[in-house]
Amino acid sequence: MESQRSLLVIGLALVSFLLWQQWNIANAPQPVTPVAEVSPNSATSSADLQLTTADTEQPAATVTASARTIEVSTDVFNLSIDSRGGDIVALTLPDFELEKGKAEPYPLMRRLPGFEYVAQSGLIGRDGPDDSRNPRPVYSAAHTSYRMAEGATELVVPLTFNHNGLQVEKRFIFTAGQYDVRVEYLLHNQSTEVKTVQPYQHLVQSIDNGESTSMMMPIYRGAAFGTSSERYNKYAFDDMQEKNLLEATTGGWVAMLEHYFVSAWVPDQQADNQLYSLVRNGQGVIGAKGPAVNIEPGATVTLGSTFYAGPKTQDNLAKLANGLDLTVDYGFLWFISQPLFWLLTLIQSVVVNWGVAIIIITLIVKGLMYPLTKVQYESMAKMRNLKPKIDELQARYKDDRQKMGPAMMELYRKEKVNPMGGCLPMLIQMPIFLALYWVFVESVELRHAPFMLWITDLSAQDPYYVLPVLFGASMYLMQKLTPMQVTDPMQQKIMMWMPVAFSVFFLWFPSGLVLYWFVSNLISLAQMLYIYKGMEKKGLHTKKA
Repeated sequence: MESQRSLLVIGLALVSFLLWQQWNIANAPQPVTPVAEVSPNSATSSADLQLTTADTEQPAATVTASARTIEVSTDVFNLSIDSRGGDIVALTLPDFELEKGKAEPYPLMRRLPGFEYVAQSGLIGRDGPDDSRNPRPVYSAAHTSYRMAEGATELVVPLTFNHNGLQVEKRFIFTAGQYDVRVEYLLHNQSTEVKTVQPYQHLVQSIDNGESTSMMMPIYRGAAFGTSSERYNKYAFDDMQEKNLLEATTGGWVAMLEHYFVSAWVPDQQADNQLYSLVRNGQGVIGAKGPAVNIEPGATVTLGSTFYAGPKTQDNLAKLANGLDLTVDYGFLWFISQPLFWLLTLIQSVVVNWGVAIIIITLIVKGLMYPLTKVQYESMAKMRNLKPKIDELQARYKDDRQKMGPAMMELYRKEKVNPMGGCLPMLIQMPIFLALYWVFVESVELRHAPFMLWITDLSAQDPYYVLPVLFGASMYLMQKLTPMQVTDPMQQKIMMWMPVAFSVFFLWFPSGLVLYWFVSNLISLAQMLYIYKGMEKKGLHTKKA
């Protein structure tokens, strides 16, 4: 019984600790650590990858005065495109507030003093305008701002540039209601020679920005990629600093992750691409490079890729690339979490309240787990009733351990008791509950979602700490109902203070998770009362003698 209780407490503590770390990313202070400011006009080359990144200043003579910022607004985006290179240098999400109740939209990408998070793309190779031998091209645009008209389904932002007889049109194609943007190059060879170019796309983010730490330990914020053989891989900034990524794959994708949101480049999924990473002047770069393309004289070629910037919405991400939906990181239990998330969204679509959906899915999961719960408590009761006989055997064979083992097994066989019967059901249940916890942690749908009364944001802590107190009370009642044989005074004191400790610990938990724990405890209390009543009818003791 003591080992079972210890497993439960350790499991609960571990899960709670991991959840608290993950939720800290939404609430931890986010200072900006100054780094050397990087100019979007700069370029450097890498001998192994031959790509252009914004890392070193260009000579002033190469800077064209016509460079400017082009503002674009759609129903889901407000973004800025730098005409030099056609890079996305700022992007906000108006449908997602930075803080609940405030009108400020969530800034996913931005260029600030000491911090940069941008999306770059271009054409390298022998005749590419973005090749390291050339300054970044400065595109021309008909307007300085573009806005998607009300009722329109699409917005096209064309940028043009002529490079040594190669007419380049870089198009950003926005679709109403979608966070993925089609980025295309329309290339017309106006010269008499074959032109060779190679497309690339990458994401650049300052590494030392203070946003990847919590009070206890680092919280993951960084890069990820997927290949045809490995659907999802994290590639942290520390990994970049140790070794450049270099993966050949058909299709694939690269991304930068943060809690609830992701930016990603999805290159041509039929092409043989090369995924890469670099670290330059305090910036991490992860990207994809396509195969070289030859353009005959007079020919026109279109090259395209998809850029995504927005919430981690699994259905949308899964349509873009194989494994991109795994950026909703449920860890190694994703195969359990995904069906649970599907069920949670199905329930929410009916009840139209995420808090009510949490309660209902808790009822369903606890109900399905009831047979295991019953086996667990009945096995514990049987073991408790065997305690006098076990004590007798231990006293008889206290000096002969070799005989004690077989004697104990014979006693279990004779009494038809499985000594692991109480642990195994609990071990089976733990992955399911852990997977459900990660659903609550990772689902952007719960961000700023209201429940009722004073709970206006299930992703934030209870402002009046009512749920943590109720949770502690329910845990105390469970402790009183759960039979235990702890005799050590120190252990008894620790167990007595556990409800208080967890209540304090849960003060900083998001209310959605505390709601889940509280409802789960209430259901457990009801199940325990029902199971104990049945056991007493069978003559099994349920309380400490």
